[in-house]
Amino acid sequence: MADIDINLIKQLREMTGSGMVDVRKALEATDGDLDKAVNWLREKGMAGASKRASKVAAEGIVDSYIHGDRVGVLVEVNIETDFAAQNEKFKELVHEISMQIAAMNPKWVRREEVPEEVLENERGVARTQALNEGKPEKIIDRIIEGRLEKFYEANVLEDQPYIKDDSKTISDLVKETIAVIGENIRIRRFARFEVGEGIEKKEEDFQQEVMDQLNRK
Repeated sequence: MADIDINLIKQLREMTGSGMVDVRKALEATDGDLDKAVNWLREKGMAGASKRASKVAAEGIVDSYIHGDRVGVLVEVNIETDFAAQNEKFKELVHEISMQIAAMNPKWVRREEVPEEVLENERGVARTQALNEGKPEKIIDRIIEGRLEKFYEANVLEDQPYIKDDSKTISDLVKETIAVIGENIRIRRFARFEVGEGIEKKEEDFQQEVMDQLNRK
């Protein structure tokens, strides 16, 4: 096909952060269609991200995020080299993950970390609910697995829909950044703190409080 317009190349690079060679290939493969070229790059990036998954990621950064003086997050995200750890795209990703944790309060980073006893309990609850709803026995197992998927989406960071674009998960967001930077990225651990969390708050009897005040007069 004819040479690709340099303005299209520049626009696609700005949209995706991809390299010049990949951008040109994407536009050539899609006859200069920007939307299709974005999808082409995304699919290519996802494949490349999967290939990099075996690479050791031992460098990285720890990011903190405080929301309204009531919720605080610390998260460690690893990447292959200390040089890449200073990449702005990587730093942006880590900060987005921090905000995700603050907003959505996940319990685990990935599915493998969920204790088996927790999963067994969820399966038991889902089975009981399905039976109480009168679901046929032959589809109970399928219903249980579907409800487990919902459990993962709510409680596992990598499976949660991204708060700024729920068409993708946090895992997708990580893979997209891997495609741009070219190094494996792994969310290692996080801690989330919320004011008053875990403290049993005393429930005041308002009527009794008023009577006590009157009796003291």
